[in-house]
Parts: sequence; structure tokens; C-alpha cells
Amino acid sequence: MEASNIKYNFDSSLSRIDDILNAPNESFEESDGIVDRAKLTFTNGFYVHCTALFVDIRDSSNMTDAHKRPVLAKIYRSFISEMVALMNGHDTCREVNINGDCVWCVCETNYKNDIDGMLSLAAKACSLVDILNYKLSQKGYQEYEVGVGLDYGRALMIKAGNKGSTIQDVVWMGDVVNQACHLSNEANSGYFDKRVFLSNIIYDNLNEANKALCTKDGSRDIYQADIVNVEMNDWLKEQK
Repeated sequence: MEASNIKYNFDSSLSRIDDILNAPNESFEESDGIVDRAKLTFTNGFYVHCTALFVDIRDSSNMTDAHKRPVLAKIYRSFISEMVALMNGHDTCREVNINGDCVWCVCETNYKNDIDGMLSLAAKACSLVDILNYKLSQKGYQEYEVGVGLDYGRALMIKAGNKGSTIQDVVWMGDVVNQACHLSNEANSGYFDKRVFLSNIIYDNLNEANKALCTKDGSRDIYQADIVNVEMNDWLKEQK
């Protein structure tokens, strides 16, 4: 993000605060789909239904003990680079975000088969991590695990940042984003935990074949899955 280095003006700050806080609630509209960024201002917002998918590296602090910073930079850069490429290439993806060692996306899933597509994307993310780990092992670098979280629901899409500067971004607010993030943090964190955690609403909208890949976790009222992409997995098997 490029800083504009505009000198802070206290009076302008007071004016901006009032503009934001005095914006009418009616400026936050319901939308049938995820809107284009160009429609967002610093005083409006759109409620949209979407699916959020988070992929989070587990116990990343352990890698800082094993490698010096140049190696860590290569490990993180390869993970972020290819996870962004994978998510951004999915046909329903509308936004991709990077948060530390977590990459996540927001997808427009208006139809039930779109939800099946999200489970397929989660499987590809798992296979991609397996391939990255294979590449890391070939270099003598430490491998890592990830947790993947999936949820569907209603989110508020707003523009946030500093008006008049280049420091601005789209912020997604709502339970769907928070829950998907929470699920990715919980996934693959215990002995019996699988790599993909999905909410009940995601499971309920899967086809029967994909439901069969998931198991109910009654204690946490979610579903789990250990899934991979067949084609990517076959490539990996050929290398070993």
C-alpha cells in the first residue's frame, strides 16, 4: 500500500468523522450480488450473501525457530503467491485478501452447485499445500500444516481508509467472515481434527456425493473433511 504522506489536518479530521457518523442508515443497501468496488464510497455499503474461505498456516511461529528470515520469506511468499492465484482463478471469486500468514477469499455463491465448487476449491487448496510441502522438503526446508474454514452468510461490504489518499480498502463485516476465520483457526489443530472445517449451512447445500466426504463434529456443531484434488494429488504421487 502506497502512503500519500498528506499532512494531518485536525479540522479536516473532525469533518470526516461527522460525515461518516452522520451518514443515513439507508445508505447501506441490500444487494442481490457482490457489487463492484467502484460503487463503494466512504459513506455507503452493501449487504451481500457470499461464501468465505480461509486458509491459515498452523503454528507458523515454529517456522521462525527453524529458519532465518530469507528462507522464511521464500516459504511465506510461495504460499501466499500460489494460494492467491488459486483463489483468484476460481470462477465465483470476487475478492482475495491476505492477512499475515492467512489467505482468504469472498465468493459469490448464488446457486447450490456454487457451494459444491467451494468444497472443490478447498480440496485444491489442500493439494496445493501438499505440493508446496513437497517442494519445501526437496530444499531441506520445514514443512507446515494449514487449516481451512468455509462458511456462507450475509456480510456488509464497505470501503474503509482515509478519504483523499491511496490508503483504502474493502472491508467485509459479518458473521460469515468471522466464522470462516474461526473455523480455519480450529481446523487441523487437534489430533483428530481434519484439515477442512465447514459450517452446517455449507454442508446442507452440498450434493450427496460431497456430503459423503464430510463427517459431523457434534461437539462443535460443524462438519470436517480431509479432501484433495485428484489431478493435483496424482501429480504429487508421481514425484515420490
